[in-house]
Amino acid sequence: MASSPEVAEEAEQGPEAPAGGAVRRGKRAAPAAAAPQPAKLSRAELYKPPTSEELTQLKETEDLFHSSLLRLQIEELLKEVTLKEKKKKKIDAFLHEINSLLRAIPETPETELTDQAWLSKDVKVPFLQVPFNVKGKFRFVPPAELKVVGSYLLGTCIRPEINVDIAVTMPREIFQDKDNLNQRYHRKRALYLSHIAQHLSKEKLFGSVKFAYMNSNHLKPILLLRPQGKDEKIVTVRLHACPYSDLFKPSRFFPTKNNVRTAWFMEQSTPKEGATEPPTPHYNNSILCDTVMLSHLHFLSNAATDFPGMKDGLALLKVWLNQRQLSKGLGCFSGFLVSMLVAYLLMKRKIVKMMSGYQVLRSTLQFLATTDLSVTGISLAKDADPSVPVLDDFHQAFEVVFVDPSGLVNLCADMTASKYHQVQFEAKCSMEILDDRMVDGFQVLLMTQKPMLRTFDHVFHLKHVSKLQSTCKKMQLLNELMDQGGNYVAAALPFIVSLLARGLSQRAQLVAHSLPQVPEWPIDAEPPKHKDVGPLTFGLLFVPEFAASMLEKGPQADHPEALEFRTFWGEKSELRRFQDGSICEAVVWEASTACQKRLIPEQIIRHLLKLHADIPESSICYTGALLESVIRTGKEAGGTGEEAMVSVVCSYDDLSRKLWNLKELPLTVTAVQGVHPALRYTDVFPPIPMKPIYSFHNRSKHFLLPSGEKPCPAYITPLRIICHMEGSGQWPQDKGAIKRIKAAFHLQLAELLRQQHQLVCRPAVTHTDVYKDGYVFRLQVAYHREPLILKEVVTPEGMWKYQDTEESRQLELETLHLPYLTSSLHGLQQLHPVFGSTSRLAKRWISAQLLSDSISEECVDLLVAFLFLHPAPFTPPSSPQVGFLRFLNLLATFDWKNNPLIVNLNTGLTDSDCTEIKKKFIAARTHLPVMFLATPKDQWSSMWTRERPSAQILQRLVLLASESLRALEEQLMDPLGNQDVKMVFRPPLDFYDVLIHLNPNQIPRLLENVDRPVKSVSRGMVKNSSAMNILFPVVDYDPVQLYLHELRNAFDDLALFFYDKHGGEVIAVLWKPLGFQPQHFKVSSMRGRKVTTLNNELVCVPNVEAILEDFEILGEGLVKSVEARTEKWTI
Repeated sequence: MASSPEVAEEAEQGPEAPAGGAVRRGKRAAPAAAAPQPAKLSRAELYKPPTSEELTQLKETEDLFHSSLLRLQIEELLKEVTLKEKKKKKIDAFLHEINSLLRAIPETPETELTDQAWLSKDVKVPFLQVPFNVKGKFRFVPPAELKVVGSYLLGTCIRPEINVDIAVTMPREIFQDKDNLNQRYHRKRALYLSHIAQHLSKEKLFGSVKFAYMNSNHLKPILLLRPQGKDEKIVTVRLHACPYSDLFKPSRFFPTKNNVRTAWFMEQSTPKEGATEPPTPHYNNSILCDTVMLSHLHFLSNAATDFPGMKDGLALLKVWLNQRQLSKGLGCFSGFLVSMLVAYLLMKRKIVKMMSGYQVLRSTLQFLATTDLSVTGISLAKDADPSVPVLDDFHQAFEVVFVDPSGLVNLCADMTASKYHQVQFEAKCSMEILDDRMVDGFQVLLMTQKPMLRTFDHVFHLKHVSKLQSTCKKMQLLNELMDQGGNYVAAALPFIVSLLARGLSQRAQLVAHSLPQVPEWPIDAEPPKHKDVGPLTFGLLFVPEFAASMLEKGPQADHPEALEFRTFWGEKSELRRFQDGSICEAVVWEASTACQKRLIPEQIIRHLLKLHADIPESSICYTGALLESVIRTGKEAGGTGEEAMVSVVCSYDDLSRKLWNLKELPLTVTAVQGVHPALRYTDVFPPIPMKPIYSFHNRSKHFLLPSGEKPCPAYITPLRIICHMEGSGQWPQDKGAIKRIKAAFHLQLAELLRQQHQLVCRPAVTHTDVYKDGYVFRLQVAYHREPLILKEVVTPEGMWKYQDTEESRQLELETLHLPYLTSSLHGLQQLHPVFGSTSRLAKRWISAQLLSDSISEECVDLLVAFLFLHPAPFTPPSSPQVGFLRFLNLLATFDWKNNPLIVNLNTGLTDSDCTEIKKKFIAARTHLPVMFLATPKDQWSSMWTRERPSAQILQRLVLLASESLRALEEQLMDPLGNQDVKMVFRPPLDFYDVLIHLNPNQIPRLLENVDRPVKSVSRGMVKNSSAMNILFPVVDYDPVQLYLHELRNAFDDLALFFYDKHGGEVIAVLWKPLGFQPQHFKVSSMRGRKVTTLNNELVCVPNVEAILEDFEILGEGLVKSVEARTEKWTI
């Protein structure tokens, strides 16, 4: 964002500046194309020595920022988010008007707190008055004073949301003695705001007057005022009603004191005999917060004086928190909290006033990463004051402790330990990113959003939060409920999270939850209930080694902890004897396939929430693996093909050993390298061992052929393997002769495998097919000097020279680069077990969008590898679904035009290599492919994207990816919707001109379709991996691909053809606009055209009717119908 000059220019003008701003003001506009001219400097100015300020800046840039670009980007971002002077003036004027209106509100007579008849019917009290009866009297008296507090005065508020906080001090005379008890203070505060709302809503000055809860804490309603007309978006003024700071005696509100009586809360007439009242720390804290608002403002303004870096640092920290969704909601890490934290670091001399904004950001993140406030709290109170509570008292009452300068208020009272640990984890990751020179820290930290779905490996929702009421009963949380004013979500949430964290302690490094958020509401509506926070979302970040473990091993049966273990796991816990002879408590989870093992955390969560929190399974919507159904193989709900891939690799390993040990070969085999995607675990639908049923085929000697009457046989993919033969002086130097020698080797290999290992083989000139364990392997012999011989060309002068030819490139690709890529990605799969499945999802999606012929499989594998090798700002994916969502995001947001995508396989590239690649890329951009991928073995040519995708296809892919991502995230975050995630795998067909519908019987891969057919026909194959002497099955036979090949050969100049090779039932056709331009009549160019006259000239135009008829004739038996969408054509 900040690196583009247009944005920088707009930032200086501010978003309001109209495109022709200069023209409107009557001045002559500068010519648009004129570039800014460099300033003319005299020789003395040019060679002037740098000032001390410039030297400091250069030194700082060198030491702190990895590059001067980072400094510029940060400066640009700060310009973008800070408030412009012009807007400040508007806001100040608005505040002055509010001030005079508030002072003019009339008084009201005194009434009982419960008698609210004096309020107009158009205003509802913004407070849940449960129980309703409460003692006390109320009357309205205009505010004693009005003060702007918070970030606006300090100059640390950032766009896009500008909030200005006004503290409205309520006069002493409206309070009585015991207003600290039983929500009396809170209700007076709410009534005070209601009366203000009633009067301000009549004023023309305001575009909207609404209520909201401060940080979604329902004990703290506030009033939101926005200006009228087009300025409504500029600012939100928030009115906070607060008492004088000395109204209450502070000792009444220590964390150990009680201010909500049980008898009142439970609506009992008399309190129980001898019952002690529980402390109400959160309730006490909520009142204390109001009394210290102004002192906090003074404290922060003292910290910010003579410290320009604080303002910049806070802006960066707020952007950092916003991008991670940590700064809004109940218990959030708000902008105010982070300001107080910076002030604390300043007080402790961890930050000094000389520091720049970037140093403030780094120091704060460093502190967060290394300090756990849920274990050791911090306090802003200057010295040990005996009259205030000690930190231990706060730790008893709250999960996270950060005490304000008064020593009374815990600023992190509503935060759960889990949320703080998430902030801490994010800070750790961010520090690693800032120290990593290979990563663009600015883009990753401050410009990349981290929504829960793309951050966490598994996400699940608690659909109905009202179920937490029964959780409070089950866990006996009455005291917490009283303390939270009846808010069962806030009361139960910390307990639920710690329960899950304990159950997943080995498997998950982080269990996080979304922050409950209550939207603002109109003043004439009832305040939102506790259940209106909507579904709660939880995210799990796994430890890949243990996430899928089937065993939960407990203590030994005779240890005292065994009872605790049994209570925690309930009936799932059982005694087991282990190999070392110990008898221990243990829990074993049911799972047979890799995909089921990945879902063991789901079983744990459902079990624990049912057992301990009384939350039924129907209320949990687990969206961790919904997408995996599209790569599920076969009808049975088994795995997602990982096991099938492992058995292919085992069979391949066995075959390579047999090839190495073949006797009687004239030259030995030096290397056997697989190149098929299944051998790097990224084949969308891995081959299944097959044995043909003879009656379904026609026979010919030792082979089977497809039968015309029967459905097309199931597709058998040949697994390509390259066999490198040793070098020898006997190899010829002529390319034709080499091909013949290779053909002889293919015959010899087939013969020897048949004799020595009884394998069924079928040799051909270019390869030998071997049937083994139900798979078909295709062996291809390679000779290491052949590419060099193919490069030899003779110049017209009769000179020999070496240069790349199409043939040599293709051979190098197949025999050198593809085997290297396959083995590198095979290694990546060993490190990251979900790499293969993620890549398969990505390819399945591209194929479903009918674009699999427009982008190579290797290219998709590399894009997915990039997500695992360079995951910042995330951690490497540990579930295929999160990997796939990030893949869509990468496609949609990467700047393909201006940047190469560097995939550092086996960490083969250094920092300087990457810089070099970027420089060369910029210099030669116009000659390079539209999607440029650089790897250690292929830094300059981007061989996997050289031919495809084209610019139009890439543009289409980017558009489809961003739409699919939006639709998917919407569905996965809406647990109450239908969650049909297959929607993004069904391509939009209204974009195409002609649809060719195919006969399902002739589509060999029909079962791979996204929406599998209900009835499937037999395809003449049975699963069998032990068949030996059989007739050779039909290999690599896909009639649709052959038909597509014919169509492209015949009509390439007129149309583009798109097809989903995984069982698609439609071929989509798009006319090429250039092909439809009338051409001069030539006998040679009459293919697919007819002659007409245009302006008395004979011209050729495409004969569309005949072409559509040709589509049917070419595909007779395969094509069911051709649907021409003539209404779309603009021919």
